[in-house]
Amino acid sequence: MRKIRQLLAGPWVPPAVGKAPYLWLLSLNFFIWKFFYTPPTALEVLLLVLTVLVFVPMYFASYWLRNRKLVPVLLATFALGLAWAPFNFGACTFFIFAAAMCAGIENRRAAYASIAAILIGASLIALVVDLPLSFLMPTLAVGTPVGIASVMDATVRCKQMQLLRKQEEVEHLARITERERISRDMHDLLGHTLSLITLKAELAGRLLERDPGASLREIRDIETNARQALAEVRSAVSGYRQTGLQHELAQARTALAAANVTLDAQVASFAIPATAESVLSLALREAVTNILRHADARRCEINIALENGVLSCRIRDDGERLATAAAIERGNGLRGMQERVVALGGQLRLEVARGLSLELRLPVGAAA
Repeated sequence: MRKIRQLLAGPWVPPAVGKAPYLWLLSLNFFIWKFFYTPPTALEVLLLVLTVLVFVPMYFASYWLRNRKLVPVLLATFALGLAWAPFNFGACTFFIFAAAMCAGIENRRAAYASIAAILIGASLIALVVDLPLSFLMPTLAVGTPVGIASVMDATVRCKQMQLLRKQEEVEHLARITERERISRDMHDLLGHTLSLITLKAELAGRLLERDPGASLREIRDIETNARQALAEVRSAVSGYRQTGLQHELAQARTALAAANVTLDAQVASFAIPATAESVLSLALREAVTNILRHADARRCEINIALENGVLSCRIRDDGERLATAAAIERGNGLRGMQERVVALGGQLRLEVARGLSLELRLPVGAAA
């Protein structure tokens, strides 16, 4: 009983086709025109009711079935027309419905061939039984355009569904890309700043007893850096960055100085495209963060130049704690840096000898 109630509740046709299929059922009125001038017998009334009860479920099922599963419904509908044709010229309605049902055949050539087979079959029946033009003309004149229009409409709906699925896929990929971007940015922004805050907090603790004034200055710097980190996080989530390479260099100098690391920065003066500047800034931030966390370095060299139309950034330290590049390559920071550089057609190279050497090369054309 529950399944019956669910079946009766619908939907009886796919929502994509709208309400029109319910309207097309009014075409069955042609089937009763004969009885306006010829009173039906009790047997005809009974057969008429049974025919409608059999046809209507098949009609709604035809909107859900496809290809081979649709064939029994097509044959049954054609059989109803065949059975009624000698007795009621309104039987042409069933041939028209059968032609429209061919829209469920996804192979369009097969669909049009099925329409032709149905209409030719109806014409042969008309010739064999010697049916009047009132049967043959509606079958051909209405069945042909209705069948073709149904197939074309199904084709359009199919393409629309494919386009919708592609749009959903693009939106899904865009969401994934945005989440990855935010993940990389959060790692780069917070990793660097939290490392700096940790160093300054340790320094403030060491200075607390012997130099309270210096300790207070470090605590104030911690507050300033924390507020700046919050602003940068908000900016990154919004997709905009207001700070550039010079700002990152200043931040790097401050952070490295707090860790007693001398910074030697050589930055050539030339215009840097906005996208390239963003990538270089984040690469510098990640490299400095790695030095603060892992390198135990005393000196860091940064060289940024324009070489034959290619932006080159080299960052090298003299740290001793890192033995292999694999120790860094597994981290999210370098992976995020690599993704940004590759997205702009650049290259990222990492070497470990005495300290860590990182080289980033980015074509200016790709970054513009």
